[in-house]
Amino acid sequence: MIRILLVDDQTLVRQGIQTLLDLEPDLTVVGAAANGQQALELIEQTQPDVVLMDVRMPVMDGVAATREISRRWPQIGVIILTTFDDDEYVIDGLKAGARGYMLKDADSSEIVAAVHAVARGEALIQPSITRKVLAEFARLADAQRSTPTPLVEPLTDREMEVLRGIAAGQSNREIADQLCISEGTVKNHVSNLLAKLAVRDRTQAIIRARDLGLIT
Repeated sequence: MIRILLVDDQTLVRQGIQTLLDLEPDLTVVGAAANGQQALELIEQTQPDVVLMDVRMPVMDGVAATREISRRWPQIGVIILTTFDDDEYVIDGLKAGARGYMLKDADSSEIVAAVHAVARGEALIQPSITRKVLAEFARLADAQRSTPTPLVEPLTDREMEVLRGIAAGQSNREIADQLCISEGTVKNHVSNLLAKLAVRDRTQAIIRARDLGLIT
């Protein structure tokens, strides 16, 4: 049985959501709160698995409450369920630790599916909101690329030669033939430069190296 805490400052909204959830045999609403502060107090008593959290509430809003829940009870999954899809609320809510973000006009089946997913430890964002999250991640990535963190340990001359070969699209064998070294040695250099660049693969190595101005 999945235990759910409802947090919304509108009584009718709480009652409507509870009626919806009570139709599911494996879901049970263990409490309801009118603001974030009440939610924190009820969590101590009810120990829910999932919290359905509104955003705009008096005393303590949903973002602040989500942040505190994530800090004190990281095992509890918070789904922000709101009428607002403003970029600020979406990103702030996810940064605070919410595992789900749904609009209140979502189908009942979508809300139930989100509760099940978050209870399993997964994350779920309503498709209409996903584009906002992706746009924000792209913006953050652009910002990081504009001010890249320098390497802790610089690449050696040989690693730079291997890197230039990777950037040119050469295989390990082609790089080895060009540098007159063994293919195994090239593999070692590739592993070393990936570690120094703090990336997982050759494509990321090229991107990171370009951001750092090591190659053009």
